[in-house]
Amino acid sequence: MRRWLRRVGVWAAAACWLLCSGGGAREAGGAAAIAADPPLAALTFDDGPRKDATGRLLEGLALREVPATFFLVGCRVAGNEELLRTMAAGGHQIGIHTYDHTKLAGLDRAKVAQQLDRSRAELTRVLGPGDYWFRPPYGLMDRAQAAWAGSPLILWSVDPEDWRDHDAARIAAAVLDRVQDGDIILLHDIYQNSVDAALAIADGLLARGYCLVTVEQLFALRGVEPENGVRYCKLPLPAG
Repeated sequence: MRRWLRRVGVWAAAACWLLCSGGGAREAGGAAAIAADPPLAALTFDDGPRKDATGRLLEGLALREVPATFFLVGCRVAGNEELLRTMAAGGHQIGIHTYDHTKLAGLDRAKVAQQLDRSRAELTRVLGPGDYWFRPPYGLMDRAQAAWAGSPLILWSVDPEDWRDHDAARIAAAVLDRVQDGDIILLHDIYQNSVDAALAIADGLLARGYCLVTVEQLFALRGVEPENGVRYCKLPLPAG
């Protein structure tokens, strides 16, 4: 099973690269066929890391050659340093989700800065300096706080509410039934059933011809320059 998944993952990654880079396939007779832009989607995970669930998710994503984006809670970094190194080595994007999953609404600038700075310091301690993009808990942040973040604000366009009932089949169906090109999908890597759902979603989207990318890759492939303090929920192809 693992060997089969790895073969599927390698094929999907190669096809994804070819299509995203504007490559084409040759039809019978040698004529070049220009491939249309494939649909893109970004899997994102909040609230981790959690050693058992996040570790199993990373293994499943690696078998499928699928990158994802993880918005980590700063206080959970200590004790999971090796997991973060594995995450970074696997090509995943790593961002912050405050230090202790604090709802930011109503907090002053000093308290917001403390939440972000402590989280960035933890990630820098383990992984070195980097652009650690930010997702506010619950997606809540007022305009003034957004200006203080020093990062684009990465929200989402598809939320199956995987915390609600931990039903992997329902979670996967809730995503696959509504996902569209350019969507940013919200999941959590702290529940085992969410890991099962995430891998089923990855398999389903790959089978449909989607390229699964990190949020940063989604910006790059769509030619969008991220701006600090701006909220982003999805990045579809421009109309027309």
